[in-house]
Amino acid sequence: MTKIFCDIADVNSIKIFNKKKLVKGFTTNPSLMRKAGAKDYKSYSAKILRLTKKPVSLEVFADDEKNMIYQGLKINKWGKNVYVKVPVCNSKGKFMGKVIKSLNNKKIKLNITAVYNSNQTRRILKVIDKKTKVIISIFAGRMGDIGKDPIPEFKNSIRLAKNYKNVEILWASTREPYNFTQAKDLNCDIITIPPNIIEKIEKFKKNYKKLSIDTVLGFLRDSKKSKFVIK
Repeated sequence: MTKIFCDIADVNSIKIFNKKKLVKGFTTNPSLMRKAGAKDYKSYSAKILRLTKKPVSLEVFADDEKNMIYQGLKINKWGKNVYVKVPVCNSKGKFMGKVIKSLNNKKIKLNITAVYNSNQTRRILKVIDKKTKVIISIFAGRMGDIGKDPIPEFKNSIRLAKNYKNVEILWASTREPYNFTQAKDLNCDIITIPPNIIEKIEKFKKNYKKLSIDTVLGFLRDSKKSKFVIK
């Protein structure tokens, strides 16, 4: 069963989506935090953690190994449901294996983000144990944005991780509801989805006839609002 995590940082929306049984956790990042109006990272994260006991991924934002490790240790202490989110590489392209290994050795739950290929997955698996929980977030949508097919990378990553019972493969950067079906077909452990797409997934039970009727009704309402007339 592919779990749905909500990709969000707005506290009011988290209150709403935390009540949905469909949503099993939350992922955030510095960009989402900024968009939500966060001014102080720690206090804003605390607001989120007070709202839910479901897993929450909170990302480090340092760009060097020493400070990533420092931030990871601090963030880990903010809640038992926290996954420390660490980028697979820094802004210069250096693999953050030292950071991943250091935090993993301290039994800290990790979400390794910004992963794009199975070679990166292989390198991650080489520096972690087989006990502490690790999520590997592969950015399918962003691959598609540049004309790359993410499916082979998922298949290879899932194959590589099959002997690691503590590792979950996550479909990230979801672009449309159908991505949920794709993630399930691949047996991805998790897919992280923005709120507007989760709401569409909740309507998956609609049949084609109902879709046709809803579409026509939409056109009809808009034509009436526009007061269109053909003489």
